[in-house]
Amino acid sequence: MSGATVVEFLAYWQGEGERYVRRGDYEWMAGLVPGQRVLEVGCGPGFGTQALLARGLVVLALEVLPECLAATRALLGDAHGGLTLVEADVAALDDAQFAQIERFAPDAMVCWLMGAPADTTGAAGRDDGQRVAEYRESVHRATAELAARLPSVRTLHFVDRTAIPWQAKDVGRETLVRYHSGKTLAGLPFVAGTKGALYRKLEGDALELAQLRRAYPAVKGVTAVLASLLAERTD
Repeated sequence: MSGATVVEFLAYWQGEGERYVRRGDYEWMAGLVPGQRVLEVGCGPGFGTQALLARGLVVLALEVLPECLAATRALLGDAHGGLTLVEADVAALDDAQFAQIERFAPDAMVCWLMGAPADTTGAAGRDDGQRVAEYRESVHRATAELAARLPSVRTLHFVDRTAIPWQAKDVGRETLVRYHSGKTLAGLPFVAGTKGALYRKLEGDALELAQLRRAYPAVKGVTAVLASLLAERTD
């Protein structure tokens, strides 16, 4: 859906991200983040980062793809005083990268995993859905494990694109909490509840809805949504 290569991914998200900006989706996401100092995992082309900065937050963004860092710099400029960009893999930080994050002392972490190129997720052929799910789970877990190592982090915020039957959204919120509680947050000092689980319709996204319906053939009457979950530290 988001492209096979990094070049295709960025081309897709240039137009897609601008539509999200016009609809206010990124503004909505950023408005859910508490705190003042945010560690962003995966800045992509920078639209989410832009929304966080627009709220006056200080942001340190980790991104494994140098092409995405370049796109973020092109969008925001190098001179933005509230932003630090770091090329790093959240699952494989070296000592210097971890020390830099510790010094930054984030009070919130966000992982808005809206998409990734197939070259990164390993998606291929008929297995693409499974590989994307595995990639998403691994990034979510690595994000939560890093948060657990950082006592300054009090909240975690996850956002993903998915599809649900809108009339069953309350059940979906419970499912979202169970998923993250059982996988992302298991054994870690963070807890999530249904009050922190929200969905937002991706209005007018006919192409994306058609793609999602193909990806979720067993789900009838699905609506394309952003799935948001906020988790809070317990220790």
